[in-house]
Amino acid sequence: MLEKTYETPKGIIHYWVSESAQATTPQLVFLPGLTADHRLFAKQIEVFEGKYPIFVWDAPGHTSSWPFDLDFSLKDKAVWLDEILRTEGYDKPVIIGQSMGGYVGQMYAEVFPGKMAGFISIDSAPLQRQYVTGIEIWLLKRMGPVYLHYPWKSLLKTGCNGVATSEYGRALMHDMMMVYDGDQERYAALAGGGYRILAEAMDADLPYRIDCPALLICGEKDHAGSCIRYNKAWHKNTGIPIEWIPGAGHNSNTDAPDKINELIKDFVGKLTAPDRG
Repeated sequence: MLEKTYETPKGIIHYWVSESAQATTPQLVFLPGLTADHRLFAKQIEVFEGKYPIFVWDAPGHTSSWPFDLDFSLKDKAVWLDEILRTEGYDKPVIIGQSMGGYVGQMYAEVFPGKMAGFISIDSAPLQRQYVTGIEIWLLKRMGPVYLHYPWKSLLKTGCNGVATSEYGRALMHDMMMVYDGDQERYAALAGGGYRILAEAMDADLPYRIDCPALLICGEKDHAGSCIRYNKAWHKNTGIPIEWIPGAGHNSNTDAPDKINELIKDFVGKLTAPDRG
């Protein structure tokens, strides 16, 4: 994977690509969740690199994409993503977003309708306003101080054990959180800012319609917020297929990588299969 950078008015985004895109090939665009970085998808990249063009980033403000002015919106992230993808020749992106990455994917669909070749949500949730309560949005806008004043050692333990059930998944999340060890203010600003822009996007009450083939994936032991409840409603209301991953937590792609890779492979395979009419 080749590391590259893209300059925005708010800071420099670091991202990695595996090869030049080809117009006839779907490109796999991996978007990590809030406070995670490109390492979240290591088990996916080692399987799909060489088979498809691959993109993954450290989202704005995360790990190597720092320093970064955190005064931006979810739409800004989608616009920057599109600018980078166009620079790399990615014209048929399959966006695979975990948690916050899934929200970025939905905003991308809203701002750039018809551009995605496919969308896979991994332990994310719908962005539409109808799924969340007023109190949930109110709380999302005020999470920064919670992360700032929570004891760091307890936050580190909760952050690792709360998102993954596997030893690998927890160790990886620990490594990614340790980027912010000694700078809890930065971590709190990053996490709080992420939840704030998410709440603002929900409050905007836009359609956020997914206009391409899509798949929902959720760990059966995903206890991050109300992710399971949201996904059940998302599937019921839209008919988007859903896969429940036994034993997996919020980072199901690290808890059950083989299963997730199989689902991605089957999904992309159907996109590229010849139409037999």
